[in-house]
Amino acid sequence: MIKVRHLTKTYVRDKALDDVSFTVNDGEILGLLGPNGAGKSTTMNIITGYLSCDSGSVEIQGTDMLEEPTKAKKKIGYLPEVPPLYSDMTVQKYLEFMFSLKKVRLPMKEHINTVCEKTNITSVREKLISSLSKGYRQRVGLAQALLGDPPVLILDEPTVGLDPEQIIEIRRLIRELGKDHSVILSSHLLSEVQAVSDKIVIINKGRIVAEETTSTMTQSGKATNRLFVEAECRKNTMLTLLKNIDGVTGVKYLSETERGCHEFVIDSSRDVRRLVFKAIARTDFSILKMQPAERSLEDTYLGIISGSAAPADEKAPDNKPDDKGSEQTASEETSAEEVKEAENDDSDI
Repeated sequence: MIKVRHLTKTYVRDKALDDVSFTVNDGEILGLLGPNGAGKSTTMNIITGYLSCDSGSVEIQGTDMLEEPTKAKKKIGYLPEVPPLYSDMTVQKYLEFMFSLKKVRLPMKEHINTVCEKTNITSVREKLISSLSKGYRQRVGLAQALLGDPPVLILDEPTVGLDPEQIIEIRRLIRELGKDHSVILSSHLLSEVQAVSDKIVIINKGRIVAEETTSTMTQSGKATNRLFVEAECRKNTMLTLLKNIDGVTGVKYLSETERGCHEFVIDSSRDVRRLVFKAIARTDFSILKMQPAERSLEDTYLGIISGSAAPADEKAPDNKPDDKGSEQTASEETSAEEVKEAENDDSDI
C-alpha cells in the first residue's frame, strides 16, 4: 500500500505540488494523469525518495519515506521513462549487476530466472542489450524493477515509443503485475491509463482535481438523456423524423459508417428510447445500434482540466472520427409535411 498525504513542494516561487493526497491499495493499479508541468514527475520523484517535499508524508507499506528512506526504497521497484540499461552488457549480466547493486537477499539464480519468466525475456538473456528492440528493452527495465520482489512498482511512461503490438504486450504484463503489487502508472496516453488502471488520479497545476475508479470516471462521461443511434436509412429523412419526436430537443448527425448507414446523437428532455424505436419501426429503416451516448475518457479529462462542466463534442461509442464537414444540427420543431419533403429530397439524390 502507498499512502501519500498532503504533499507540498515549491521551486523558488513556483508551487509544483499543493496538498496532494491519495492512496494506492495492495493489488491496485493507479493511473496518474495530467498535462505537462502539472506535477506528475515531482510526485513520483518524491514517492521514490529522489526528491524531498516541503511538507507532507509518503508511506510505503507502512514505512515512512522521510524517517526510514533506505527501508522504504527497498520496497519500491522503479522504471523511469528511459530505462537505466547498460547497452554493452548482456541481459543476464545486467540483471546480476542490478541484483548485487540492490543487495537483494534472495537466491540470485532462482530469483533472476523467476523475474525473466515473469517479464518474458528468458530467450534474450544472453544477448547484448544494445541488440534488443525497444519492446525488449522495456521488458528488461521492468525486470530490474522487479528484482528483490518489491511490493510497490512505479512506472513512468512504460510504453512510450513502442509499436502497437509491443504496447499490447506491456499492458498485459502490467495487468499481471498489478495482481501482486501496488502500481503507480504515469502516462500521457489516456487510452493507456484506461486500459490497465483500476483508479485514476488527475493532477493539474499541482493539485488533485479528480480521483475516481476507472469505471466511475468513464461512466461519468455518460450524457444525461443523450442517445446514440446508428441506422440503415436516408440521412435527411431520418434527421427530420428524429427531431419531430416528442421530447427531442436536438439531433446531431455524426457520420456515414458504410454506404446507406448513418450515425446520429439525439438530445432530449427525457428518456425517448421507446419513442425513437416506434418512430423508426413505422418506416422501412433498420436500427443497427441504439444506446446511451458516451464521451470518451479524453473528453472527460479535458473537461476536468479546463474546469468546464460542458463536455467536448460527443463521439460515437466506438470512437470513430467525426466527419466535420458533414456535421448537422437540428433542434426546432417540424411538421409531418417536412418529413415528406425530406423524403423527396433523398429520392432526388
